[in-house]
Amino acid sequence: MGNDDRKPTTNDAGIPVASDEFSLTVGPDGPVLMQDHYLMEQMANFNREMIPDRQPHAKGSGAFGYFQVTRDVSAFTKAVLFQPNAKTEVLARFSTVAGESGSPDTWRDVRGFALKFYTPEGNYDMVGNNTPVFFIRDPMKFQHFIHSQKRRADNGLRCNDMQWDFWTLSPETAHQVTILMSDRGVPKSYRHMNGYTSHTYMWVNAKGERFWVKYHFKTDQGIEFLTQEEADRIAGADADYHRRDLHEAIKRGDYPSWTLKVQIMPFEEAKSYRFNPFDLTKVWPHSDYPPQEVGKLVLNRNPTDFHTEIEQAAFEPNSFVPGIGPSPDKMLLARLLSYADAHRARLGVNYKQIPVNRPKCAVHSYSKGGAMRVVNVSDPVYAPNSKGGPKADPERYPEQAVWSASGDFVRAAYTKRKDDDDFIQPGTLVRKVMNDAQRDRLVSNVVGSLKMGVSEPVLARALEYWRNIDKEIGDRIAKGVKGR
Repeated sequence: MGNDDRKPTTNDAGIPVASDEFSLTVGPDGPVLMQDHYLMEQMANFNREMIPDRQPHAKGSGAFGYFQVTRDVSAFTKAVLFQPNAKTEVLARFSTVAGESGSPDTWRDVRGFALKFYTPEGNYDMVGNNTPVFFIRDPMKFQHFIHSQKRRADNGLRCNDMQWDFWTLSPETAHQVTILMSDRGVPKSYRHMNGYTSHTYMWVNAKGERFWVKYHFKTDQGIEFLTQEEADRIAGADADYHRRDLHEAIKRGDYPSWTLKVQIMPFEEAKSYRFNPFDLTKVWPHSDYPPQEVGKLVLNRNPTDFHTEIEQAAFEPNSFVPGIGPSPDKMLLARLLSYADAHRARLGVNYKQIPVNRPKCAVHSYSKGGAMRVVNVSDPVYAPNSKGGPKADPERYPEQAVWSASGDFVRAAYTKRKDDDDFIQPGTLVRKVMNDAQRDRLVSNVVGSLKMGVSEPVLARALEYWRNIDKEIGDRIAKGVKGR
């Protein structure tokens, strides 16, 4: 491109500037002049171009694509994105949980798996991970859990002793920790991992019938992983390994895809199921509720501005569309508030007006004002009104995703049921799902972690923790750590 064809540099007001290289000075050797407004704009913008990290899930990558329904599930939900042959534009973001924005992609960690569906009835967000369970079941522990996985206050370093201290004092973590220490703790790439909403949600069909549902996005590329040795090597050679892999795969036309399957539980069965089906630390056995295919997720477009389209993307589990709602899962109910609050703190009250978060359908709300509001507001700005403003339509959009509850105000764990023991499912995972080679790597991964600064009595509790999961595995870990 010749110089005459190039676009002239402008400032942010669109005014052409005189130089990309030189400040305005008094003579070539003189002082810089404060009246150089373009220099002032450049420096001021630079000082403000970073926004706060997300607290968890700070390091992430993303892409755009679509979701196409392949099986008719309209008998279970009236949600527009799950109707026969529906095709919906989607934004996906993958992430690590504990690391900061500059941390290596290949640290052993749970991976976030968040989706935004731009439907004709508003945005529907799924906020999940690459595991079907989570570490804890009560939101009171969430902040403490995240703090235990991040950095110490005194030296600013991550600390295995702090992590294992929290885990071993919280037996409900056993299922997730077993997965974390297994092969799936370091996926080969974002393309080679599954995604789960983990929480239980409610589906409501056109007749008003209710069902409980769990989402499983199964990778069509196959599950592949990195060994601890491979992950450590790559962390030093290419800290952005997963980000690079996703971007380059889409760039060359190798579009990653996932098949969505759901487990569906009849509404009434939740009351008498053998463990609490809303407990985030447990899975529903496939033998009880076989996964049913729904559709295909395909990612086929990279972002053009990573900051604008990925860093400023805001996902929140409270963003439901008609036909979908929450469940009594305590963690989910707390997240309905916490995610949106985090976005307001990080991006501002009008974060839903940022283009990547803006719905593709018309918005008729009474929100007004606030920092960085860019969408015009017209009167009336209050409800009820007699001026022709929008009005809720309960006949067309009734509040159907609800359930009944009663009892005293208490601070207590879920009511115990027959199979609520925290060590049953991780023990089954170790003994019946893993093969010998996978068990060997599990032991090696745990031993390596426990040898890195885990002190007594935390170490003693950790060995007992693993013996509770599986006696043989626990004994092998104890032998590997200190021959006991």
